[in-house]
Amino acid sequence: MQQHTLAAEIIHIGVGLHSGISTQVQVLPAEPGSGRYFVRVDLPDTPIIPAQVAAVSQTVLSTQLGKGEASVRTVEHLLASLAGMSVDNARIEINGPEVPLLDGSAKIWAESIAQVGLVSQSTVEQESYLPINEPIWVRENDAFVCALPASAPRFTYGIDFDLPAIGNQWYSWSPTSDSANHASFAVEIAPARTFGLLHQIEYLQKSGLIKGGSLENALVCGPQGWLNPPLRFANEPVRHKILDLVGDLSLLGKIPCAHYLAYKASHNLHIQLAQKIWDLRQGTS
Repeated sequence: MQQHTLAAEIIHIGVGLHSGISTQVQVLPAEPGSGRYFVRVDLPDTPIIPAQVAAVSQTVLSTQLGKGEASVRTVEHLLASLAGMSVDNARIEINGPEVPLLDGSAKIWAESIAQVGLVSQSTVEQESYLPINEPIWVRENDAFVCALPASAPRFTYGIDFDLPAIGNQWYSWSPTSDSANHASFAVEIAPARTFGLLHQIEYLQKSGLIKGGSLENALVCGPQGWLNPPLRFANEPVRHKILDLVGDLSLLGKIPCAHYLAYKASHNLHIQLAQKIWDLRQGTS
């Protein structure tokens, strides 16, 4: 079975969206079959936190992983980049509680991966993998996310906001072969930035969230339009939702071939779907 890791290390420093704490992330090559995992190098005994569904500890406006007392938050953009650029095995050393938001997208991560390149790896370990043969759904009111049987992978997302500048948006992205996948992810999905709604900012800040958010690392939309244009895509918000979905589904390891369809979903619903798929793999559902 062929896998890939980085050809060299990647280092970035920045502020976490919710904590406002500056951290350094060092993404290193890892052994075949080891998967993607975080190491909290600032804590005693440098605890390892696997990037797996079972390690999800919170999904409030981001995805947080934890093991024991150690945790790492807002992992989805970095993990989406690793999965989208076909990095199966990576050791991610971080000296704080949250992955830096950088410019609010996965563009910098994806460009860094492309710059250092990949190394092919052979492993005798076969990943526990079952194709999606029946639709798998998670629904909450009118929001849903599902995995539908498909002959090729595809991600389709819909969002709907009262603000005219966002409104109703749909986008569908289909990675193809490995080489084309890298270019497609890096160009079509990775540059899409996180976004927030102006009327929610004060409440979120009072709730102890988005302490590190700014007009430099997030798009903000109000009744009159975007506070910090221009957008990188006319439908940048919905593309960012696909980025989040890829990052959350990467916690399965290899994302099963399926058509993933979501509408008005959230990290919580993404993770619920991933958990259902994981349970089916393990024969526990």
